[in-house]
Amino acid sequence: MLITGLILLLPLLAMGLSQEVNWGPLDFVVAGALLFSANFAFFKAMAQPRPLAYHTAAGLLLFATLLLVWVNLAVGVIGSEDNPANLLYLGVVIIGIVGTARGRLTPRGMAITAMAMAVTQVLVTLVAIAMELGMPVSTPVELLLINSLYICLFVAAAGLFWHAAQRADYP
Repeated sequence: MLITGLILLLPLLAMGLSQEVNWGPLDFVVAGALLFSANFAFFKAMAQPRPLAYHTAAGLLLFATLLLVWVNLAVGVIGSEDNPANLLYLGVVIIGIVGTARGRLTPRGMAITAMAMAVTQVLVTLVAIAMELGMPVSTPVELLLINSLYICLFVAAAGLFWHAAQRADYP
C-alpha cells in the first residue's frame, strides 16, 4: 500500500510542475488499483518458497502485464488510447489471469501461461498490422517494435518459469 501511494505521488507532483500532466480523480483510482494489484500479487509470489528463477519470472510477468495495461490506458498501443482495437490486448491479460488460476501458480503452469500470453500478443500484433488498425497513428513497424518488447518479456518469463520447473529439488 505504501509503495502504491509513493508511486502515485509522482503524477501528483508532476501536475504541479507541468500543464502536460493532467490527471483526474478517476485516473488516480485506476492507477492506484493497477499498482496495488500488481504490488499485492508480487509480494504474494515472493512469499512462496520458490526458486529464484520463479520469483524473477513472476516479477517480470507482472511488470510486463502492468506495463501493457498502463500504456494502453495512457496512450494506446494500436493508434491512440481511444482506438477500440486496443481492447484486443485484454485477451492477453485474461489469458494471464485464467492461466494463473488454472496452473495454480506452479512453475510449469506459469511457464505455459506466460508462453500463451506471448502467443496471444503475437496474434494481436499480426491482426493489427494485417488490418491496419493503428493507421495512421501507428505504422506497422511501430506496432512490430512495441509489441516485440512485450513478446520478449513474456517469453523470458516463460523461460524462467520453465527453468524453475526443471529443478530437481523442486516438487
